[in-house]
Amino acid sequence: MSLVKEDIRAKAAIYYGDEICQEKTQLLLREVGLPNGLLPLRDLEECGYVEETGFVWLKQKKKTEHKFDKIGKLVSYATEVTAYVEPYKINQLTGVKVKELLLWISLSNITCSIPKPKPTPDHDGADTDMLVTFSASAAGFCRTFPAKAFIIEGN
Repeated sequence: MSLVKEDIRAKAAIYYGDEICQEKTQLLLREVGLPNGLLPLRDLEECGYVEETGFVWLKQKKKTEHKFDKIGKLVSYATEVTAYVEPYKINQLTGVKVKELLLWISLSNITCSIPKPKPTPDHDGADTDMLVTFSASAAGFCRTFPAKAFIIEGN
């Protein structure tokens, strides 16, 4: 059963097929200032975006898992992923879980921020790297990683 109701679908730009959905997902991530590799879904069948609310959904043929090698984390993506996006944030995320020790934890928010630089005599801190923070409100879980761990080169 889909989490996306007909009234939401009526207001959305909807796309079908893996190639166009991959393109639209990458474009949306870039537009809101998030790393392009945050949602490495495969075999996308449908994606949709309601611009006025920021609601987005992605449907893939089957659940997938992806290991982010640069941080050593395994993430599971359900057949349907939904969220509200805004600049540098993904809120009310559904369908994404991270394996932490022996448990799968459902993520609810992803935010990107630029850390406050700590100037030194030979470096003013102006070129600091962006950080990505993942949180699960119900579990009190929160982890922060360098954004470069989620960037796919060449996209």
